[in-house]
Amino acid sequence: MAAALRLAGDGLGRVWPNPAVGCLIIKDDKTVGRGWTQPGGRPHAEFEALQMAGAKAKGATAYVTLEPCAHQGETRSCARLLAQAGVKRVVFAVSDPDPRTAGKGAEIMKKAGVQVDYGLLEEEAKALNKGYFLKQTEGRPLVAMKLATSKDGKIAEREGVETRITGRQAREYSHRLRASHDAILVGIGTVLADDPDLTCRLPDKDVTSPVRIVLDTKLKIPLDSRLVQSAHEVPVWVVTEETEISPELAGKGVEIVSLGNIKNIKQVLELIAKKGITRLLVEGGAKINTSFHESALVDQIYRFSNNRLVLGSEAVPAFRKPKILRGSNIEGFQLLEKNILGKDILDFYERRD
Repeated sequence: MAAALRLAGDGLGRVWPNPAVGCLIIKDDKTVGRGWTQPGGRPHAEFEALQMAGAKAKGATAYVTLEPCAHQGETRSCARLLAQAGVKRVVFAVSDPDPRTAGKGAEIMKKAGVQVDYGLLEEEAKALNKGYFLKQTEGRPLVAMKLATSKDGKIAEREGVETRITGRQAREYSHRLRASHDAILVGIGTVLADDPDLTCRLPDKDVTSPVRIVLDTKLKIPLDSRLVQSAHEVPVWVVTEETEISPELAGKGVEIVSLGNIKNIKQVLELIAKKGITRLLVEGGAKINTSFHESALVDQIYRFSNNRLVLGSEAVPAFRKPKILRGSNIEGFQLLEKNILGKDILDFYERRD
């Protein structure tokens, strides 16, 4: 199951709106089939593993990180595929919270005479697909926040000036972090100040960039910004309070989504989840960071720190309220991991329940 979870992890950021699932088919102590959810969510992991196993699937044991689906859409349900292939036993880590499958996948296989067991590495499987579970149970995606700060907790020398804080290894990790999320979100202030492209600049051929989301109350995003100019290559969604669609932006490939109050972070997240996003990375400035923190809907924080750099009292803080970030403490979060990336430090935090 641990190996199946590693396979599933390869799909994070590329399989939305579906969960990232891994499947191994074992017969006579040998792996005869392996599969993981493919980009875009299909084919499913079980289908891929069965295709590889062929006739060897008969009498074998399948290890799957999530309960095989019961519903039929573009393809037959994975629960039925496993049963029809003659798999003797299926072990899955955790039940699927999707009401179309919850318990039904297991029942289909049991009725077909397949031995079904579940619960193996359940917590690890839930953690891997936390965004998918949150989408099903709370109607929102997993929210991770990325910070790059100086030793004194600042993110830029001054407003409107892009400041390079971390080194090569930290920046490379940041791009891999982007690749493991379905979407990346910034505010219009970041767009106007930095003109970012928010893509994944990595040498890996199979790495894809996330959907790029901009919170832009008055629809101020410039037509000549990097985001707009590349919208046909990598999707750009602009969430705005404006109700009139800009034909110029639409013509560039930008999707404009109207929302009554984009200051309501809960509503923003519900909107994003309805559009299929399960994992969201927030890379905002002080205003966006503070709004998301105060919403109490941020699940994880990745903080990259350059402890050789002090920007001073006039520099831009990571949050608008000093009490949120003090030294290595972030209000409401617990520090779980500390890693060294070249000359920089990466601290990983999770929200306290």
